[in-house]
Amino acid sequence: MRELFDDEHEAFRESFASFVEKEIVPDYLEWEAAGIAPHELYTKAGGYGFVGMSIPEEFGGGGSDDFRFNQIVAEELAYAGIGGAGLGLTLHNDITTPYFLDVCNDEQRQRWLPGIASGELVTAIAMTEPGTGSDLAGIASTAVRDGDVYVLNGSKTFITNGINADLVIVAAKTDPSARHAGLSLLVVERGMDGFERGRNLDKIGMHSQDTAELFFSDVHVPVANLLGEEGKGFNYLTANLAQERLSIAVTGVATARAALGWTADYVKERTAFGSSIGSFQNSKFVLAEVKTEVDVAQAYVDQCVLRLNVGTLTPVDAAQAKLWCTELQNRVVDRCLQLFGGYGYMTEYPIARAYADSRVTPIYGGTSEVMKTIIAKSLGL
Repeated sequence: MRELFDDEHEAFRESFASFVEKEIVPDYLEWEAAGIAPHELYTKAGGYGFVGMSIPEEFGGGGSDDFRFNQIVAEELAYAGIGGAGLGLTLHNDITTPYFLDVCNDEQRQRWLPGIASGELVTAIAMTEPGTGSDLAGIASTAVRDGDVYVLNGSKTFITNGINADLVIVAAKTDPSARHAGLSLLVVERGMDGFERGRNLDKIGMHSQDTAELFFSDVHVPVANLLGEEGKGFNYLTANLAQERLSIAVTGVATARAALGWTADYVKERTAFGSSIGSFQNSKFVLAEVKTEVDVAQAYVDQCVLRLNVGTLTPVDAAQAKLWCTELQNRVVDRCLQLFGGYGYMTEYPIARAYADSRVTPIYGGTSEVMKTIIAKSLGL
């Protein structure tokens, strides 16, 4: 029994689960086929208060910095088998919104927060480039100041919400001669001259998530769109990584729990050799192991959420959560799919879609290898 949530959280969960069932599930497979969820998904979610929960009420948000509400959103999306489109919502809530809350000045908050809270302004963050992965210091995009604008040039790839985004936080070098100290964050807005979107990338999974290439050719970004201080971009990015990685871990363990539930139901109904598959010792042992692993991981993730709420979550805590839960997610979904037999390979079944969607989780937000490096450093290695 989880003791993490109170009555207010459970009421929020019930409301959001109903929203998912009514507004996402009926059209989800069409979005998967189209390779993108509609922009209107965000405004619908905003109308019910399911985006911008952490944005102050004066800007139209929920006024709560309790990450348990974000956790509930991620869990219910996973339980419903919503992968790609769900990632867009959790990125908007968990990963990009903190930058606008923590780094924006008063004018920027007035300009952007109401739209982010309503879902009218969909957000994205653009770090990864074709030649760089986890190496932020290797970013080659440049933003050279010219009076009251920065002239931005470069390209980004694998950008979540890349097609739908109205506001893109772009990491670029304002001092190309420096490494970490030369990095700054600029907000590029839809419609700026020289800002072009490339392909909506064709991925193994997460099909309803618009993941795109972005190109910047002499984009004149007003100095008023600089987030925080020039040259502090690396500090801002690393400060938000713990919450980002915990968000991925939350979805990882929730997806594993969803897979367990789908599979337990399936093996009770499916028969082979005159008996239900669930009556076989192998099925019992596999699912018993999966349940134990999921419950143990859940306990750690829940503790991390509480630490985040009180400001004591460390980068190592978050790295451990992401490493364990994304690897668990892939391991559990694979083992559960096996019990579905041939039906597990059919994309009409959520277990098949979860299998494809899960593979990217040990890669984005920092690879498992990077997480191991962070954890090893904490041991003095």
